[in-house]
Amino acid sequence: MTAAAAVPAKKHEEASEAFMLGRLALVPDLSGALWLPEERTLVVADLHLEKGSAYAARGVMLPPYDSAATIAALAGAVRRHQPARVIALGDSFHDRDAENRLAPEMRAALGALQQGRDWLWITGNHDPAISRAMGGESAAEIMLAGVTLRHEPTASEDGYEIAGHLHPAAKVRMRGRAIRRRCFALSARRCVMPAMGAYAGGLNLRDAVFRPLFRTGLSAHLLGDGRLFRIDPRLLLPD
Repeated sequence: MTAAAAVPAKKHEEASEAFMLGRLALVPDLSGALWLPEERTLVVADLHLEKGSAYAARGVMLPPYDSAATIAALAGAVRRHQPARVIALGDSFHDRDAENRLAPEMRAALGALQQGRDWLWITGNHDPAISRAMGGESAAEIMLAGVTLRHEPTASEDGYEIAGHLHPAAKVRMRGRAIRRRCFALSARRCVMPAMGAYAGGLNLRDAVFRPLFRTGLSAHLLGDGRLFRIDPRLLLPD
């Protein structure tokens, strides 16, 4: 069965379709997280904690609430799925100093989410090293049920992967108006996850960088209001 083939979702996941990537079942969550029910694992990508304070240091003043909003979204996904393990697919911190700028209450909130479960930080280009002070463990990548979880997607057609880094977003026309939303990008070989970070933004799926990753079989799943929308790739619009 390919990633584009839906399988029945379990009762507590009935709001979303489940998909198979190789032997691994994936359930996209409206938060932008990915639930792996057979592994009892929640996967998130590109939290970009403290991006707001990084911009403020360069004179671009944004409301300083992005880390709180992002951690709240993460906490909501954890409450819904009660995972035994959480894997963050890189760029969890916006830069090397973001850990030091994270407010004590945000550190405490992360610590509370880590209690009673395994926590793995996959390193990214923004956070190539993560201190033990942030809790959990860190690694460059991990393999689950034959699927490699890493930060940056590869163009290889060998094996299966779940990645982040590119912050996919899709633009479509619905009911006479253009809508642009973050999305999951799926094929038979890979899943590129949307960024969960409040200030992370998104790169249009029509951008050339996605072409070598999704030569065939692209399936776009927009984060909508109350549900995911599966969009025919022929309907995707450029920015």
